[in-house]
Amino acid sequence: MSDHQVDQGKRTWLIATSCAGAVGGVATAVPFVSTFAPSERAKAAGAPVEADISALKPGEKMTVEWRGKPVWILRRTPEQIAELPKLDGQLADPQSARTAYPIPAYAKNEGRSIKPEYLIVIGICTHLGCSPSDKFVAGPQASLPNDWPGGFLCPCHGSTFDLAGRVYKNKPAPDNLEVPPHMYLSETKILIGEDKKA
Repeated sequence: MSDHQVDQGKRTWLIATSCAGAVGGVATAVPFVSTFAPSERAKAAGAPVEADISALKPGEKMTVEWRGKPVWILRRTPEQIAELPKLDGQLADPQSARTAYPIPAYAKNEGRSIKPEYLIVIGICTHLGCSPSDKFVAGPQASLPNDWPGGFLCPCHGSTFDLAGRVYKNKPAPDNLEVPPHMYLSETKILIGEDKKA
């Protein structure tokens, strides 16, 4: 037997051991790598939410939760819609040009909405994260000006927003209320959290 001859038994044993080691390495790596994927709960927390607006009457608001935040859906009356352009001079950012968050193109209008009748905004003040109160009734009220046209008042630091979620001038809130991505699935159903059809 020459010095260069290889023992076939040792070769088979080395190949078998290497294969077993590779399989063991993969079996160990798969659970470890899968921990990087988001949990089902995390996926659900960011998932789009469907809202049925069929029972919402003009002047009424409903709230749905998306990503742990309250999303307001307000059905504005024709009178409320007609008042919006008259307020531009009193607002800090009437056209939603200066925002710290991305604003959908369909919200860069007077009503900040796809359909003028419906306002869809995240109900969290852009100042320190309080939730503003509904102050839809026009006229003098506590903590509001005498010519109040209706809108929202943040009870924490006094920021006021109109019925398009636009902040008034000289208030602590730096931005208008955020408009989440959304789209209409039908005349009575809205999908919040997604605005692109697959």
